[in-house]
Amino acid sequence: MKRYILSTILALGLFVSANAQERVLSLKECLETGLQQNYDILIERNAQRISDNNATAANAGMLPTLGLTAGYMGSADRTETTPVEGDKMVDNAAFDQTVDVGLSLNWTLFDGMRLRANYNKLRELQQKGELQTRLTIEDFVANLTAEYYNLIQQTLRLKNFRYAMALSRERLRIAEDRYQIGNFSRLDMLQARVDFNADSSQYMSQQEAVIASRIRINELMANKSLDDKCVAKDSVIGVNDALKWDVLQAQMLESNVSLLIADRNTEISMLDLKAVKARNYPYLKLAAGYGYTLNRYGSGTTKTRGTLGPNVGLNLGFTIFDGNRRREQRNAKIEVENAQYTREQIELSLSADLATFWQAYLNNLEVVKLEQQNLITAKENYNIAMERYLLRELSGIDMREAQKSLLDAEERILTAEYNTKLCEISLMQISGNILSYLNE
Repeated sequence: MKRYILSTILALGLFVSANAQERVLSLKECLETGLQQNYDILIERNAQRISDNNATAANAGMLPTLGLTAGYMGSADRTETTPVEGDKMVDNAAFDQTVDVGLSLNWTLFDGMRLRANYNKLRELQQKGELQTRLTIEDFVANLTAEYYNLIQQTLRLKNFRYAMALSRERLRIAEDRYQIGNFSRLDMLQARVDFNADSSQYMSQQEAVIASRIRINELMANKSLDDKCVAKDSVIGVNDALKWDVLQAQMLESNVSLLIADRNTEISMLDLKAVKARNYPYLKLAAGYGYTLNRYGSGTTKTRGTLGPNVGLNLGFTIFDGNRRREQRNAKIEVENAQYTREQIELSLSADLATFWQAYLNNLEVVKLEQQNLITAKENYNIAMERYLLRELSGIDMREAQKSLLDAEERILTAEYNTKLCEISLMQISGNILSYLNE
């Protein structure tokens, strides 16, 4: 008997000692830390920065290009000149040189609005990058919120198991005391000891579940130390029972990030089609320059010749046939159609998920109410059973059943509350309201 009590006290002492070193965090603190450190978010934010950098008129080809060139060329040639009349002249030391330097400007003034379509596409990709970042953040908030409440659930379950172990320890004490004075049989005492050991084992196993949830939270927050002993500030699983179906459905159609990304993909496909159609129109390009050229002649009557000045030219053209234009236009139209189908498919899938989680949400709310009533009944039943057990009017097996009924009722209400919270989190994410948990 002393050995079991000592081991229990030691286990509880270690648990209390561990608690003394734990860091209490609210859901908001966990989310804020994760938003700064989570690697998926950091990577997606860098991808967004790249799309921001790409969304420029220059990247779309709308701005002119300006270049500076300089060159030198020399040639040593043997020159023979045979005039119509007179003797042939030969020059073996003709060394001609050319030096040039200049600025050149090239600018596409019009190409059937292809450049404008490309620029608009880059802007759409920029917005899509922002939405992809938001999607990653929303997934993170949903995952961390669910794990935060899972930690609460596992902690409460550990508390229930500790309470069960205390009840079993008290029953074992009574059984051993009465066995010593001959009021209980050895069988009753041994059964009480077996039940106490089983509850102790269950309690120790539950500690592993609590630790695993802590590690997962540290991983989501990207803490360097995964064994950081953080505990949830909240001690209960608070469920929002005020959600409205019509409001959630309207918010989903307006704010769901997956639908917004699908809209951007549809617009991008339409811009790709515009870019292909731009090849049906002529193009106009401007070429301009300003330069200086110096020529030095090793023979002849001219020694040097220099030119300095601007030059401007326009190039108007039209591609009559290239063999691929009609095929590419047909394919671009198909891509637009597919993007629209994908958008409709996503909306249908989200509507189905919303309806499924809504029904589960309503059902779990009713289960929570029912289990709250069952818990009251189970506690009363246990108290009556303990009184009868002390009066030797109830066997140890029946007493164990009353204890198990109480623990099962506590377990069911805890599971129902957590399942309801998961449904709530899913509904908030589908409706585009998941970031509201940042304000809790």
